[in-house]
Amino acid sequence: MDPEVAVTTDLDYSAAVAAAVRAPSLHNSQPWRFRLRDGAIEVWRDLDRRLPTTDPAGWGARLAGGAAVFNLRLALAWQGWEPLARLLPEPSEPDLLAVVAPARPRPATPVEQRLWHALWRRHSNRAPFWPDPVPAPARAELTAAATAEGGWLELLIGPGPVAALAGVARAADQVLMQDPAYRAELAAWTRTGPAADGVPAGAGGLRPEPQDLLPQRPFSEHPRGPVVDFEPQPLVAVLGTAADTAGDQLIAGLALQRVLLTATDQRLAVSLLSQPIELPGAREQLRLALQQAGTPQMVLRIGYGRPGGPTPRRPVTEVFTSE
Repeated sequence: MDPEVAVTTDLDYSAAVAAAVRAPSLHNSQPWRFRLRDGAIEVWRDLDRRLPTTDPAGWGARLAGGAAVFNLRLALAWQGWEPLARLLPEPSEPDLLAVVAPARPRPATPVEQRLWHALWRRHSNRAPFWPDPVPAPARAELTAAATAEGGWLELLIGPGPVAALAGVARAADQVLMQDPAYRAELAAWTRTGPAADGVPAGAGGLRPEPQDLLPQRPFSEHPRGPVVDFEPQPLVAVLGTAADTAGDQLIAGLALQRVLLTATDQRLAVSLLSQPIELPGAREQLRLALQQAGTPQMVLRIGYGRPGGPTPRRPVTEVFTSE
């Protein structure tokens, strides 16, 4: 046992995992398993829930795992414990993404309390946003959230940078959608009835149209009205890390979740666009356009909008075991 890990029976580990599974994941595939061992929660990549076409190298699964680790940290802090998280603790076990444990008793900080409450309200919002601009203090909070977890967040200001990113994203989406296996994988994770995973058609936003500035995944065939369209000048951000190792991808997940919860705390809505990240050529185009030395890991569309609905999650009993 790690000497820094506290031995406690006062921690509700199942409640912590219930928070962890609220993390976002590609197609809501929930590619994780959790195991209680020696007073710590291990976070494992679930190889049975791979996305072989969308995520062949496991980048998305590691982002999801990092986001789940952030939620676990919040859950331990909320219960009165300082969380200790070790990423990729066993080189011989690359699918063991992290170990999260209580280190010592302490009260949750005000920021942890706010983010904990935001965790239960956070939902991806694929609907059009209102035209209200995101104020400068909120933008500063978002960039600071990414920095706090070792990532970076670049906000694209002005129509020129946004149009450049949109061009890369649309081109990537067109290439991806030409692949029958990619379309089949999207269809396989689109839910039209009760399910514990995947994206319900009702949460999939509006049916994509050619005039859309940013590409939307075709999770929904819900038609938009003649005057319903997406915002012409959205606030777009690119989240990234210094490099692109497995550890960097976990850090990206931590930073992503902190940014998402900070946005939720600020009453902002966010949707995620990964198409320009899924293709190596498009990702490099994006990096060059940003003039960044690091690696882009996710594109975010941010604004104000009507609160979205939750996507389903598998029960804790299905993903959590103890040893």
